[in-house]
Amino acid sequence: MQQANPSSDKAPRRLDALIIGAGFGGMYALHRVRGMGLDVHLIEAGDDVGGTWYWNRYPGARCDVMSIDYSYSFSDEIQQEWTWSEQFAAQPEILSYARFVADKLDLKRDISFETRATSVHYDEDAALWRIETDRGDLFEANYCLMATGPLSVPKQVDIPGADRFKGDLYLSGKWPHHDVDLKGKRVAVIGTGSSGIQIVPVVAEQAEHLYVYQRTPSFTLPMRNRKLDEDYVAHIKAHYPGLRAVARHSLTGGVRPITSRPVFSVTPAECEKLLEDAWQHSGLAFLGLFSDLLTNRDANEVVAEFVRGKIAETVNDPDTARRLTPRGYPIFARRPCLDTGYYEAYNRDNVTLKDCLEHPILEITETGIRTAEGEVEVDIIIAAIGYDALTGAMLSIDIEGRDGRRLKDKWADGGRSHLGLMIEGFPNLFVIAGPNGPSALANFILLNEQNVDWVCDCIEHMRAGGLRSIEANADAEDRWMDKVTTLGSHSLYPTANTWYTGANVPGKPRTFPVYIGGFGRYREICADAAAEGYRGFTLR
Repeated sequence: MQQANPSSDKAPRRLDALIIGAGFGGMYALHRVRGMGLDVHLIEAGDDVGGTWYWNRYPGARCDVMSIDYSYSFSDEIQQEWTWSEQFAAQPEILSYARFVADKLDLKRDISFETRATSVHYDEDAALWRIETDRGDLFEANYCLMATGPLSVPKQVDIPGADRFKGDLYLSGKWPHHDVDLKGKRVAVIGTGSSGIQIVPVVAEQAEHLYVYQRTPSFTLPMRNRKLDEDYVAHIKAHYPGLRAVARHSLTGGVRPITSRPVFSVTPAECEKLLEDAWQHSGLAFLGLFSDLLTNRDANEVVAEFVRGKIAETVNDPDTARRLTPRGYPIFARRPCLDTGYYEAYNRDNVTLKDCLEHPILEITETGIRTAEGEVEVDIIIAAIGYDALTGAMLSIDIEGRDGRRLKDKWADGGRSHLGLMIEGFPNLFVIAGPNGPSALANFILLNEQNVDWVCDCIEHMRAGGLRSIEANADAEDRWMDKVTTLGSHSLYPTANTWYTGANVPGKPRTFPVYIGGFGRYREICADAAAEGYRGFTLR
């Protein structure tokens, strides 16, 4: 992920703050910090804003959070001027939105694109960070804001022979910025997580034949996407203040319905009707139907079995339906997916499911993919194999804190921090949305706003008091990690092999570093710490 840093005799550029990453968190951070009158700059590896939505351009890429939630709330002017076309926006529209905001706020004048941080080292005597880039730049900044995101380092293809494939091999998370012609081609998709589930129905309509290499069957629900009519959009825009207030105090940071109703509080017949109604309405309604799906294994199994029945109803071939049916882990313990025609795609004559649980991939050859069943020749391979999530982006940079402590060593057993915002041993280094907060389970844009606001308020507090540095206390970090771990252990999340737990990356520590107490409660905890003089932190 890093390029060698060329030697440079450039003089360092002195800043108040440097931001790394121009996704939605970094963009808002640049706007807020600049509004404080500070000298701030942002570096970004891509050649445009958008973060994940800059890189993820694969066929069918779409957000599975409602557009009215997955958008900035800090500016009513932006809310009123921008109009979403669909309930769940596709990647091109989300990228257009990011560009619209960047232009509206004139952000690009303070961004260096195609620039990747290679080292971030702290000078304790000077109380500043020295940041080097792959372009030979050197920055010195009092504050370093890591807006690198939880899903920004795609896993590389680790299948033997991948480097000798003579066709085209694409990573879904680093899709090329030119059109990829799939018409009349034999295409293989490896992976059936969120990205693979979006890719399959779209590619199936274009390819001569599509082979789907499924390593772990996923539960996925119908998205039921729709265009937004003018009256509905006007209604939303008129009521944005109230909607945003509700979202900020909600479990997920959004306005989708969520109930306090346990599964077994209704009769089996009532449960079946609720499930059927939600399935027909949308997977979004389905997600908030019952309150105990991730704490009660028996309740979880009731809902899982309903979805398994829907797979059997939808997929015509019983053997294919059986192979597509997830078993052995709780529903929603892996990231819940919303799809458009995923299971239906397997009823097409030009789609073949390859079950890697029964016949694992042995190698990629010059002409295709080989399993124990034999070789399938293909022209194009799409690897939708996921991310080194939550910690991968920061660990891809050489980060060294106080007393020469390296983040790689600090996080050798898993990501740890206080409140998901700061790391003991790394003063003035702020994490916008990494591990130990609710980043994997909350509306990401609202979370970015919450954390950026907290960081900016903290910096203002320090400057007003003539303070040079702030650092998380070791005991506060330990207590927070105990809270995160204890809450997680009371749920079913850690029982599945997922990117939530790091199980998708060989050799990565198996932890569940996500706060599951809810977005609203997380906001309260962060606000309380600040109100109590930044309890849990040392200010110097």
